[in-house]
Amino acid sequence: MNKASAISNHILQAAIEAHASDIHFIPRQQDIQIFFRCNGSRIYHSSITKEQYALVLAYYKFAGQMDIGENRSPQQGALSYAFRTKSYSLRFSTLPVRHNESFAIRILPQQDIQDLQRLFLFHHQFQTVETWLTMKTGLILLTGATGSGKSTTLYALLQAFAKNSHKQIITLEDPIEKPLDNIVQVQVNEKAGINYDAGLKAALRHDPDILMIGEIRDAQTAKFAFHAANTGHLVLSTLHANHAQGTIHRLLEMGISSVDIEQNLQAVASIQLVTLHIRKFAQQRAAILDILEKQHIIKILHDQSFTNPSCFEQLRRKAYAFGYLASI
Repeated sequence: MNKASAISNHILQAAIEAHASDIHFIPRQQDIQIFFRCNGSRIYHSSITKEQYALVLAYYKFAGQMDIGENRSPQQGALSYAFRTKSYSLRFSTLPVRHNESFAIRILPQQDIQDLQRLFLFHHQFQTVETWLTMKTGLILLTGATGSGKSTTLYALLQAFAKNSHKQIITLEDPIEKPLDNIVQVQVNEKAGINYDAGLKAALRHDPDILMIGEIRDAQTAKFAFHAANTGHLVLSTLHANHAQGTIHRLLEMGISSVDIEQNLQAVASIQLVTLHIRKFAQQRAAILDILEKQHIIKILHDQSFTNPSCFEQLRRKAYAFGYLASI
């Protein structure tokens, strides 16, 4: 295990120093290739032998409380990790492949919750998001692809709510990615009987003003989110959709009525991260948002030909014109 620990630490520390969000171990016939995902791009780091990989994989499975002997089914695990006075939460995922297993690590820094203002490329978009902090009821949805910054934005919003108001804030997450002060964070745990449905019902009995649902994954969770919004709570959540308008269609497909959407959905922000060539932003990336506010949502529900004026292509061209982007 000492050899496995040494190899693992070397790879992890190199990934952290490179500001990687993920590490991918890709088995090949002759060796195992290791890639880092940095600023959205997958970059080759190094290779290790199959014998070294077997040691590393067994080490991570043991540390992440996975079944070391199981290699035919996908598994998930988690581990806390400290490096240079900072703490990280590591999320493990295995996937069976031909004659081996692929392994991925998501690296989640625990201290780094960015200020809301520093997340966005355009100040007017920050000002729009800032108005959400005055809302008392309804549903706010963040959408976008995996790795687009939904969770980062959601945590920044929660931190801003906690600073700017005296609200009881409860989150229901799978997993809890970052610890937040003065906020009740609940971990979904299927084995302990805490799924999203049970957790949401229990959370509502805990007198929340603001409820955060880590992700709306199915129709049942969507209906519960709208029920909570309709009964005087402010609900924040994420949803996978291709663009902001697509969020409305996803909700309709999940069985949410157009009346409930019109009455309770306050705002939708679809997020994309763009890589910059200026030094103003941490790690050289910032978010542009395709935002639907209340009046846009109503127009979409009543006029299918509505086109949101804040489309990503226009925003990217504006960023390029201002010299923020090297290319588009």
